Amino acid sequence: MTATTATTATHFKWRVTSPGRGAGVGSIVRAAFFGMLLSTPIAAVAVEPTAPDPRGLELFTEHLRELLSHSCVRCHGAGGQGEGSLGGGLDLSTRETLLAGGDRGAAIEPGRATASLLYRLAAKLEEPHMPEEGNPLTAVQLGWLAEWIDRGAPFDKPLIVDADRTPWTTRSVDPAAADGWAFRHLPSVAVPSPADPQNWCRNAIDRFVLDRLNRSELAPAAEAPPRTLRRRLAFDLTGLPATAEEIASFCTDPGPENYQRVVDELLSRKSFGERWAQHWLDVARFAESFGYEQDYDRPHAFHYRDFVVDAFNDDLPYDTFVQWQIAGDELAPESLAARKATGFLAAGAFPTQLTEKEFESARLSEIDDMVSTVGAAMLGITVGCARCHDHKFDPVPQADYYRLAATFTGTIRSNLDLPLDARRHATAVEAWQGDLDRAIAVRSGIESQALPARFEQWLANWDSAQAPAAPAWRLGRIVSATSRVGTALVPQADGSLLAGGEAADQETYTIVIDSPLESVAALRLDALTDPSLPRGGPGRVAHGNFALSDFTVAAGPIPLGNAVGATQRQVVVRDARADYSQPSLDIRQAIDNVPTSGWAIDPQVGTAHVAVFDFAEPVVHAGGVRLTVSLDFRTNTKHSIGRPRLAVTSAAGEPAVAVTPDADPVDGRREKEARVSELAGRVSPTPAETEELHDLQRAFDTEWLAADAVVRGLEASRPQPEMVRVLVAGENLPPIPHHADDRGYPHFFKETYFLRRGDPKQPEGVAEQGFLQVLSVNGGTPAPWQRPLPPGAASSGRRAALARWLTDHESGAGSLAARVIVNRLWQHHFGQGLVATPSDFGRQGDPPSHPDLLDFLAGEFIRGGWRLKPIHQLIVSSSTYRQSSSGPGGAAADGALKIDAGNRLLWRYSRRRLDGEAIRDTLLAISGALDPVLGGRAGADDTVPRRSLYLMLKRSRPSPFLWAFDAPDRVSGMAQRPITTTAPQALLMMNSPAVRAWSERFAARIAAEPFSLFSQDNPAADHNGAEAALVQTAYARALGRSATSEELTDALVFLQRQQAKYSDDGRADAATVALADFCQVLLGLNETIHID
Repeated sequence: MTATTATTATHFKWRVTSPGRGAGVGSIVRAAFFGMLLSTPIAAVAVEPTAPDPRGLELFTEHLRELLSHSCVRCHGAGGQGEGSLGGGLDLSTRETLLAGGDRGAAIEPGRATASLLYRLAAKLEEPHMPEEGNPLTAVQLGWLAEWIDRGAPFDKPLIVDADRTPWTTRSVDPAAADGWAFRHLPSVAVPSPADPQNWCRNAIDRFVLDRLNRSELAPAAEAPPRTLRRRLAFDLTGLPATAEEIASFCTDPGPENYQRVVDELLSRKSFGERWAQHWLDVARFAESFGYEQDYDRPHAFHYRDFVVDAFNDDLPYDTFVQWQIAGDELAPESLAARKATGFLAAGAFPTQLTEKEFESARLSEIDDMVSTVGAAMLGITVGCARCHDHKFDPVPQADYYRLAATFTGTIRSNLDLPLDARRHATAVEAWQGDLDRAIAVRSGIESQALPARFEQWLANWDSAQAPAAPAWRLGRIVSATSRVGTALVPQADGSLLAGGEAADQETYTIVIDSPLESVAALRLDALTDPSLPRGGPGRVAHGNFALSDFTVAAGPIPLGNAVGATQRQVVVRDARADYSQPSLDIRQAIDNVPTSGWAIDPQVGTAHVAVFDFAEPVVHAGGVRLTVSLDFRTNTKHSIGRPRLAVTSAAGEPAVAVTPDADPVDGRREKEARVSELAGRVSPTPAETEELHDLQRAFDTEWLAADAVVRGLEASRPQPEMVRVLVAGENLPPIPHHADDRGYPHFFKETYFLRRGDPKQPEGVAEQGFLQVLSVNGGTPAPWQRPLPPGAASSGRRAALARWLTDHESGAGSLAARVIVNRLWQHHFGQGLVATPSDFGRQGDPPSHPDLLDFLAGEFIRGGWRLKPIHQLIVSSSTYRQSSSGPGGAAADGALKIDAGNRLLWRYSRRRLDGEAIRDTLLAISGALDPVLGGRAGADDTVPRRSLYLMLKRSRPSPFLWAFDAPDRVSGMAQRPITTTAPQALLMMNSPAVRAWSERFAARIAAEPFSLFSQDNPAADHNGAEAALVQTAYARALGRSATSEELTDALVFLQRQQAKYSDDGRADAATVALADFCQVLLGLNETIHID
């Protein structure tokens, strides 16, 4: 065996590829090498020179290795997919196998490119042309290939070494792969004791940093001034500037105890959660629209954003934070916060208009979004790169990808109505149940004692002559009531149904009732009012109207006992009448089968209405009629009826009775009177008739009626939870409707398959759930993290198992998850993480600058109960964090820059610009316009004076202000934003109407308050004027300091010139506008929007 073939494999058994970058040139020499040459024995190959051609090696290492690795070896390498087979029997992974060739013999003839089959196929001189898919080789690439073959086709090392030829779906990762720094379980890290003659170290972080600086012959920078530290702390922890008062107070006492008090106070502010939620939402690709061409809004997505804010403010343990985002519904189903957290999985973009051919690929991409985002956000691994092939650089086989994807087989997004406070509701229900039980006991006592004693007298006093006729309209007994979108329809004591939660944009109620009549000739629909409805109703839209698009009825016999219901037939509705119809929206439009028309009642809102629907022929069934009524509301948004009630009659053309709470259909009193008169007139009633009379007596006994009214009142007033509609992810939920529903689009498929090359047309067996082998002590089998499911569980429990694995630092991925999140904290405090690629801890990412420090922080984090605030506190309390950004001066600075120009060794603090959200929030705060209201729905545009976190994040229409300052597109997660300096940013600060409005607000603010801060060394005394005081107040508010003498002079000159210009233009408010100009200049200063 040659030295080439004997090269030792690195890291993992399943595959080792070249270290070339990127994803290659596409499928250049694909599986169409079918039918290549008859096999040629290796012994027949001519002996090659022992010294490879230098230029040939250069071509291979610089060009051919990448070309072959990323385009050929997937099918023509020992690691190729399929049952250990090779395309055309050809293996390109080593020079020997390349010369040996495949089914048609040798693929190359060293020294004769134009005679070599590999070249001829790629150059389209023979068929099949290569590549079969994708773009052909360029002339330059063909030139490289030809020259390389002419120079003997030398390899420096194999493309794949010691490849595992087992089927790709069962391939395992070599345990040695876990030896990479990111994949190791956290070790016990000893804190170093570096030489520290200046007593610089304040905590363990400093000891790690100083030890590395000493070894690099660097020294830390001096501590930043108190003003700089106070501003730095405020920006980092809250995303808002420190006020002038806060800076002045801290400057008088910058000692360690006060410093710690400031840190604790900032960590306790609600603005802390808002700031750090922004960083996480970038990673979570959070937005409030679907994306793609239509980009419809997601009006209930904001609950996930509010969950993240609350989680950071409450210091929710990070392991719980992670678990709830993956499986909050499975792990804590009673917690509203846990259900909101699943919005993480639902946040990805998704097309809402699909063709039949796109159904499956759209679902696979939806699952890929979940897998990739979990991998990048929580593990810092580009798992999605293994969707179509084994990961090129990290030990993630393609099979691991599909086993992980199986976790989300049935997971879909849904807008779900959830109780706002389940615990408080449960307490209220418990108290209500006690009251109801006592009321029922009182009524039962009357039934068992008082009524029998009064029965004979009651019967003797009955006057049969006054009995009325039976009523025309009878209430149907509600069998079921469902909503197409999951709206709760709660039966009420009067036979109506009350809709709860937030009204859906489009709605359909399906109500099944059993008629007490054997013949039904018409249906009556009552649209009742209720205090819970907007303006009393009867509609659910804000102004109380409704729009019934279609009213349809199906009918059949009532099934006996537990028998399955008979097939129902559609009922033809002949005519419709109503007590009132809105002009142009008549009741007859509810039966015209036109979804854009319908029955509405504006302006007569706030009062009940009634409609009658006459059947073309009566529906007759012995034993009663079961009717299925569909109420469709598609004419207008949210225009559904809030409290419908249905009644039936056997009399064709029966008029609609008044819709009142005491209408006869509610209690049937007239019918009962008629029955009592009938039975009381009999000489010898049967025992059954006597028992019926005893039952009827209740309806006429005032004591029982009063007790029953109490019971019925309590039954009707069962505490209903205050509902809130939330965008969630889970299983067995009503899917969000979209335009493909009517064409049978399955919102999910029952199985996840291994897909060869990621192609849904090439499934290779069902993929059962599993986790990344490289991070699991048991090979990725999910059993240790699974739990028994309760009977009738609505979910599979797969996501709960994944959530436990992600945070298991002993047997699962918890060590890596801890490294990733503490690195993110470090990144946002210093501008760059210890690992500079925060969502890629793999071989393509950067190694940590201080690996022991990273492991130490991750260990402290886990030992501290996975709480984030103590890690924040540890970081900002270190001397490393408190360094000046200027560093040493003179020769020392030159030397430091030569050794570590990027400041990876942390010899100073790195100055950086604020992100777009913090810039906008800073301008609002300085101007005094900032609205501090926490949470809730998003604002529409940049002019809304709330924090930028609460601006509407619509994928197709980002905020112009935030977009100018490098906000992400939110198609996928972004771990680290680019920081650009562009002309549009300056133009926006000068010309934006919003910036101008804030400048005017800022000017009005400083004009209304006296200057008193930073009075020491105040240059205003030299100018002795009101304008100087305004300038100093503006500097204090914007920058937390006084203007220097030079700045003050320049500012006064500017104000005078601007005022003179506006006066020349005839403006009476020249002084006010000039001051606003000056304030706008201050808001645009680099110092205003940078962290020093």
